[in-house]
Amino acid sequence: MSLPYFIADDPASGRLDGAEGRHAVTVKRITAGERIALIDGRGTVAEVEVTGTSGKDRLFGTVVELKNVSQPRPEVIVVQAIPKSERAELAVDLATQGGADAILPWISHRTIARWQGPKVAKNVEKWQLTAREAAKQSRRAWIPEVHDPVTTNQLAEMIQGETALVLHEDAEKKIGEVDLDVDKLFLIVGPEGGIGEDELELLGAVKVKLGPEVLRTASAAFAGLSAIGVLSRW
Repeated sequence: MSLPYFIADDPASGRLDGAEGRHAVTVKRITAGERIALIDGRGTVAEVEVTGTSGKDRLFGTVVELKNVSQPRPEVIVVQAIPKSERAELAVDLATQGGADAILPWISHRTIARWQGPKVAKNVEKWQLTAREAAKQSRRAWIPEVHDPVTTNQLAEMIQGETALVLHEDAEKKIGEVDLDVDKLFLIVGPEGGIGEDELELLGAVKVKLGPEVLRTASAAFAGLSAIGVLSRW
C-alpha cells in the first residue's frame, strides 16, 4: 500500500504543521511509528518515519529516503475551456490525476461560465486547491500550477510556434500519429457543445481524435493525458 502524501514547505525537515499537519494528526490520526510521504509539489519527496506529534497540528519524524522526481517529457499544459461549476472541479481533478503539468482555464467563444472581477482569483484558487488535493490522492510529486484564464485571442498568441493539439470529434488524425518527441505540448479541451470552426482557424492547433466516442469536457483531458502517457511519457 502506498504511503499517504502531505504537502510541506521543506520535506527534508521531516516536519509538518499548519493545515496539512492538522489533517495528518487530527483527521488521519497519524501516530509514531507510521510512515508518510512529504512533498513540496515541485518534485521533492521525503519518506518519513513519524517519531511523534504535538497538539492537533504538529508532526515530526526521521527522513528515511529523500528523492527528487523529474518532470515527465513532454511537459503537458492542459488548456481547459471553463465548464459549468458542477463539472469544473471534476475536470481539474481528473486532469491532475492524468498527469497535467499545468492547467490553463480558457474562456472560449462558447464558454457559458464567465469569470469576472473578484471571481477570477476566487475560481483560480479553487482550481488550485482541487489540483493540490488530487495530486496528493494520486501520489504525485509535482502539483500542476493553475494559471489565470485566457481568451481565445490570448491563447492563439500563447501557442504560436508551439506544439498544440485540440481534441476534436471530426479530426482525421489519431493522437498516435502525432510526433510527441517535443519538450512542451498544449492539450486543448473545448467547451460543452464543441469548438467553433472560427476558433479552430484562429488557434491553428492540430485536430486529433482519441477514439470513436465523444468525450465530455470534464473527462477529455484525462483521456488525452492517458494516451500521451502511454505513447511517450510512461
